[in-house]
Amino acid sequence: MEQSLYPLKFMPLFKNKIWGGNKLKDMGVNYSPLPNCGELWTLSDLEGQETLVQNGYLAQCTLNEVLEMYADELVGEKCFKDFGTTFPLLFKIIDAADKLSIQVHPDNNYAYRHKLGNGKTEMWYVIDADPISQIISGFNQKVGKAQVINRVRDNNLIDILNSESVEKGDVFFVDAGTVHALGKGCMVAEIQQSSDCTFRLYDWDRVDKDGKKRQLHVENALNVLDYTPVSNSAKTHYHCHINETVELVECPYFTTNLLHLTQGLQKDYSMLDSFVAYQCVEGSGFVNCLGQRIPIKQAEVMLLPAITDLVTIEPNKVIKLLEVYL
Repeated sequence: MEQSLYPLKFMPLFKNKIWGGNKLKDMGVNYSPLPNCGELWTLSDLEGQETLVQNGYLAQCTLNEVLEMYADELVGEKCFKDFGTTFPLLFKIIDAADKLSIQVHPDNNYAYRHKLGNGKTEMWYVIDADPISQIISGFNQKVGKAQVINRVRDNNLIDILNSESVEKGDVFFVDAGTVHALGKGCMVAEIQQSSDCTFRLYDWDRVDKDGKKRQLHVENALNVLDYTPVSNSAKTHYHCHINETVELVECPYFTTNLLHLTQGLQKDYSMLDSFVAYQCVEGSGFVNCLGQRIPIKQAEVMLLPAITDLVTIEPNKVIKLLEVYL
């Protein structure tokens, strides 16, 4: 007898980073024995870096294996037609105890031409930030390639970059081609195209434990950079309404909404031809659907199959979920 699909939870992957911190411990995440867990990959289908199903009869299966079994029942007809058995998104939590490199990601066209897989458009939701935390996103003035080359060479690129203070709840949409960097003290939930392609322009001249600098990719970065200056602020402006669905980002690669709940909320996905992923960024609660009542807490992702119709979310006092679909 064929088993029915159900909401899937996943075992995360832990990534040690030269800039990583230890705030994930405060979220109840045990990443030992890594000294500096900079990234928690909560849902990934990248080859060789797949997260495994944690719950139910599909436990220990990769997302790709579940997709091969259930196809459009899991992800939706359009998604399966466009991506086949490749899941199109990657979910992370990033803990930056130090500044990340100044970097840029390619778009699909560049990535495909150079056999780099997908392009990488992403967004950040700020889970926590130190009082002095900053985020770099875009240029603060009109620039050209030659000016960027000279400033990279002279180590004063920072002067032409748009830097903004951040606080909990801020949202940034980082389109492919946008120069960017997370600053010291930022913890963010990152939702992105399924890609691990990053071109570093500058890495603050830091060295690893062996005294080596990390590789830069200046030529590639210059070829994909969007040199258009930021007109005002790179932040995505939204108004948070408790116990309602609040749109944060809508782009060709994903839609992300915020659910800040202090009471139960019912969602109807019967007209949506897509999976729905809940990334919990605060609090905890239960998700009721497909005959299951499954707990979810901060730092976890739950994947609802495309066959899901009605869902009821029950917060334990309060829960904040990023609701993501195509």
